[in-house]
Amino acid sequence: MGNFIPKPYSTEQVSIRVDTELLAQVEAAANKYNMSRNAFINECIRYAMANMADPPEADPQ
Repeated sequence: MGNFIPKPYSTEQVSIRVDTELLAQVEAAANKYNMSRNAFINECIRYAMANMADPPEADPQ
């Protein structure tokens, strides 16, 4: 049997409020992909951050 070597997590706990219908969709999608809700939400955030468009430049007046 190998040695157990604890490793620190590089995560932080946060609390957010989510619309009830959206949370149901998240739960269903996470279950569909056999993922925890936390893992699924993290993947969604990573995807959104990587694919987010830059805001339009402010028009100088």
